[in-house]
Amino acid sequence: MATVPNDVLRIAEADAALSLAELPVPFIVLFERGDVSVELFSPRGTDTQKPHTRDELYIVSSGSGIFERAGQRCDFKAGDVLFVPAHVEHRFTTFSADFKTWVIFFGPQGGY
Repeated sequence: MATVPNDVLRIAEADAALSLAELPVPFIVLFERGDVSVELFSPRGTDTQKPHTRDELYIVSSGSGIFERAGQRCDFKAGDVLFVPAHVEHRFTTFSADFKTWVIFFGPQGGY
């Protein structure tokens, strides 16, 4: 897991996306401090993620598609924010080729 130092002032998405493209996984952890973790996520073909142990926010950076959370579906596009409570089934069921999203995990294990 490659994270930036705690004294970082800025994380550039373009640099993060270049680093992500070199990895075998569809996400890169960019910052961790206390109960906050920031990642860039860009699934390749299919979103295979499983429920997480902490609450999370997705801030869609580019692309569009359909997001599903616990049986609810919604369209999403760049600029949207999506919330998923800890332990809830979710995934991006369809997404454009340019889809990227910031992921912010926060709070205690198990969620609030």
